[in-house]
Amino acid sequence: MVRGRAALLVIDVQNGTFSARDKLARPAFYDAAASRVIPNIQKLLAAFRGARLEVIYTVIEALTEDKRDLSLDYKLSTMGFAKGSPEAQVLAEIAPARDEIVLAKSSSSVFNSTTLDYLMRNIGIEDVFVTGFLTDQCVDHAVKDGADLGYYMTCVHDACAAETEARHQAGLDCFKGYCRMLDTAGVLGLIKTAKS
Repeated sequence: MVRGRAALLVIDVQNGTFSARDKLARPAFYDAAASRVIPNIQKLLAAFRGARLEVIYTVIEALTEDKRDLSLDYKLSTMGFAKGSPEAQVLAEIAPARDEIVLAKSSSSVFNSTTLDYLMRNIGIEDVFVTGFLTDQCVDHAVKDGADLGYYMTCVHDACAAETEARHQAGLDCFKGYCRMLDTAGVLGLIKTAKS
């Protein structure tokens, strides 16, 4: 890891994708998110910020109030949140700090529906550490698309979750050839030894 060349990418950890209602609706996901993913993202945020490394967020958010710009997949699955809605906001527990980038995305792939590639090239990012929701969907897209674009992708596997642990593991197995797999402790160790 080289300072100035690495970024933490936090995917879709927002009010619309995680809330108290998930305790009943999606208990396996809720437990994984509450007990593992969010605490690990908090640790990663503290470390990246402390080392003055880039933090970038994505949120599922249409560019329009009626959501007409959402991808066909999001429209068919009735996924997506209106521009400016409370559901489109990053969870308060991991809220962006001043001057951190938050990108609204309208498809599963952050690289397809945002300027992430353009922004990271402008900043000089080469090494991307991916966290968030859902392992087998938007995280999968980010890892594969980022690798194809030439970024050195790392999935922080204990800072991601899917609807079930089986789907989480299946997602990790599917894209492991596109990235390095590390847990939160491994990433924190890399940050301590990052080159200037």
